[in-house]
Amino acid sequence: MKKVLIVIGLIFSISLFSSDNSSADWQIKTYSSAAPSFIGDFATVIGGKGETLREGSNGWTCQHGNPRPFPKTGWKSAHEAMPVCHDDEGMKWMMALGKGTKPNLSRDSFMWMLHGDVGEDNLVPGVLDKKDTTPGQWIESGPHLMLMPKDPKTLENFTSDFSKGEPYVMFPGTDYAHLMIPVEGYYQYQK
Repeated sequence: MKKVLIVIGLIFSISLFSSDNSSADWQIKTYSSAAPSFIGDFATVIGGKGETLREGSNGWTCQHGNPRPFPKTGWKSAHEAMPVCHDDEGMKWMMALGKGTKPNLSRDSFMWMLHGDVGEDNLVPGVLDKKDTTPGQWIESGPHLMLMPKDPKTLENFTSDFSKGEPYVMFPGTDYAHLMIPVEGYYQYQK
């Protein structure tokens, strides 16, 4: 009996370490779960190499949001993948951020990130290494919803203090200012 349990444990351990998080199934399941199921289950899913893994029916798209290069065997976890679900206006915002151009939205948009993100500077877009961060402004977040405004100036009266538990502005005073709306579990990665 002892030998059988050891063999079963070994097989289980090997399967854990040999899983391929770059598979279409893992990416579809993980990226679409960045939003509530009534959105994610019907969204288009874009894979780590930019390919469409699943066509959706509701006008929403889910994809990894981690701007770092896609790892050969995929992200280690959903949190590391930083999956995000958005509509077409949200895609415009994402594309503009990636290119360093000003977002040109026709209306406000929302984005879901129920697995959070692995961290960045709250004040300066593109600072992804904690050692380069503005002192006291590194935030690694848990689950949240984001409001991407057509006009970032509409957020000027919100705080940028992420420690209060209330909605706050990330990247204040920039073209990429957006409202972070924490949900339950938001501070699980932050002291």
